[in-house]
Amino acid sequence: MIALSTHSGLFSYPKYWAECYDTSLFLPTTRAEMNALGWDSCDIIVVTGDAYVDHPSFGMAVIGRVLEAQGFRVGIISQPDWSNKKAFMELGKPNLFYGVTAGNMDSMINRYTAEKRMRHDDAYTPDNVGGKRPDRAVLVYSQRCKEAYKDVPVVIGGIEASLRRIAHFDYWSEKVRRSVIFDAKADLLVYGNAERPLVEIAHRIASGELVNTIHNVRGTAVIRKEPLEGWRGSDSTAIDKIGKIDPIPNPYGADDVGCDKSEFKQTGIDLTEEVAKPILIQPHKTRKERQKPWENTYVKLPAFEQVRVNKPLYAHASRILHQETNSGCARALFQRHGDRHIWVNPPAIPLETKEMDHVFDLPYQRVPHPSYGDKKIPAFDMIKTSINIMRGCFGGCSFCSITEHEGRVIQSRSEESIINEIEQIRDKVPGFTGVISDLGGPTANMYKLRCKSKKAESTCRRLSCVYPEICKHMDTDHSPTISLYKKARQVKGIKKILIASGVRYDLAIEDPRYIKELATHHVGGYLKIAPEHTEEGPLSRMMKPGMGTYDKFKELFDKYSKEAGKKQYLIPYFISAHPGTTDKDMINLAIWLKSQNFKLDQVQNFYPSPMANATTIYHTEMNSLRNIKNNQDEVPVPKGARQRRLHKAILRYHDPSGWPIIREALRKLGMANLIGKAPQHLVPPESRDEKRSSGKAGGKYQNNKHNASNRGDRPALSRHTGSSQFNKANTKPRVGGNKKRN
Repeated sequence: MIALSTHSGLFSYPKYWAECYDTSLFLPTTRAEMNALGWDSCDIIVVTGDAYVDHPSFGMAVIGRVLEAQGFRVGIISQPDWSNKKAFMELGKPNLFYGVTAGNMDSMINRYTAEKRMRHDDAYTPDNVGGKRPDRAVLVYSQRCKEAYKDVPVVIGGIEASLRRIAHFDYWSEKVRRSVIFDAKADLLVYGNAERPLVEIAHRIASGELVNTIHNVRGTAVIRKEPLEGWRGSDSTAIDKIGKIDPIPNPYGADDVGCDKSEFKQTGIDLTEEVAKPILIQPHKTRKERQKPWENTYVKLPAFEQVRVNKPLYAHASRILHQETNSGCARALFQRHGDRHIWVNPPAIPLETKEMDHVFDLPYQRVPHPSYGDKKIPAFDMIKTSINIMRGCFGGCSFCSITEHEGRVIQSRSEESIINEIEQIRDKVPGFTGVISDLGGPTANMYKLRCKSKKAESTCRRLSCVYPEICKHMDTDHSPTISLYKKARQVKGIKKILIASGVRYDLAIEDPRYIKELATHHVGGYLKIAPEHTEEGPLSRMMKPGMGTYDKFKELFDKYSKEAGKKQYLIPYFISAHPGTTDKDMINLAIWLKSQNFKLDQVQNFYPSPMANATTIYHTEMNSLRNIKNNQDEVPVPKGARQRRLHKAILRYHDPSGWPIIREALRKLGMANLIGKAPQHLVPPESRDEKRSSGKAGGKYQNNKHNASNRGDRPALSRHTGSSQFNKANTKPRVGGNKKRN
């Protein structure tokens, strides 16, 4: 039997022999830098699509420093010329393996807007220059590494590889693609936060193990012919039943779609390969001997060839994947692609506080590599005075991929480690003004919040701990966060601690002390918050709370701001064209915005990122948040350029360039009473000029190149948020921002 590798402390391994070289000021990026360190070769070379910034908010720096702390010599190849293999040979042949990542962002989201228009800038590149990384960077980089040294193992990871670990819907090609590891021709795929699996892989290869035998590391996926030896499994339909669906013709000429076996006759499940029956756990005499039902078990998903053409099966496979994200009870996943399979091991065990502290306390220089000179890297400028205090998110918002990547369990640093980083910023960051721009993470107010029941936390398969209501086991005591904020603002030389990460307001209202601390000391006039919508249809598909919780938070925020003698405003974010949203839903949202005197400058159209639950709904038009039964729960999905433009225009109801298409929609919906000049109207009637120009080349809305559809869709410049723009002449904020919730 091949069991999962034993969990070891992240820094408990004996150090590799090369530790004698000690740490480097910056990880080398050229042969000359290697020579200056006395290196004849690198043990591991990290290839990244981002500029090299030696800061704990940049993945390549974290991985590089963690591996360096294990004694390995780590080099960085940053934003290489991918036209040939030459750039990938710059540092010579690595002794152990290449580590490949597209960077902090998915390369496709980095390069294209939600409307699939190419961007001409890149915040992770010096001077914000676009085009410095290829489309699907993980594929291209991995293949070039193989061309450079075909016998050197390639390990792919980062957000791009992580969210493509099984067959997945690809928004840019509008089709289902196979697991990225096949196209990349990589040896191993690491998903999620990579420290623990990468350290284990590095030590095992260094000890002489062949990469094609390292198949049992948590947090990794590999290509196999068969399941791991000694593992038992069951078909996915034994876990999550699919209702009767119409059979489909098999485009591949095999018998695995619409097979004759009665139980799965119309599900398209492949039963040609033997799958063990679901495990029946036999009672043992002692608890110590009792096997947990998920140990050494796997779930067989419908094959790539099936989910590619069968939307109910795709939705079903997505449901199974999202149910198997808890590292405490997740089973392995097994999905056929042609004559091979992708084997996805259970997620890595989350880092403990001491391990998190160690990772963030490594000797980062906290600045870009000196080779960039005076060039500005916008992503670095955005986060250079912000601090990541935790990882993970138990919110489970369907449009967000944080849970799939980082997991639901909150991994928090200690107060001492965070305070130490504040002092480092004060002492090291050039031009520091005394203002910390953020203490946060995926969410501002989940620091040290965990399930109060260890047993429940280790066995729960809920998609969210706070939807449709907050779980009774969830700790909502914000005392640790309040304590941290108070200590942080007492650090000598610190004038202000701001909170820029999004606040989960349904949690905050459970502990009004946090709202008081926030409003009194940590808001610079505006606080961003993300209700995302006002209507039940889209909110239920987003897995977000209703507006009642927003109203309660606003009431408390306004109260404590007034008590502090401050005029402060909430900046709400909304998503247009999200699955589950009708045209009428968008109009109701616009009516609410107008009633609140909110005018949004930049808005976000829904962006179907790989593996997100909302992306599954977008692709299948089925509610995959619950069992798929005979297509009974069809979901309205705004698709096509015109409808997506309409929803965005409605969200920016005040912009004249969108009025023609809004009027047309209002008339079709029988809501023409909202056209007029009175306060209760949403848009004004056509002007004489508009009437004169209507019918000419599609009208003003389509001809205006500076319209709403060109303004939003900017990805976040950091792990937290994008920027916000306000019209300060208004008594209430004119809301902007290019937040990308991916």
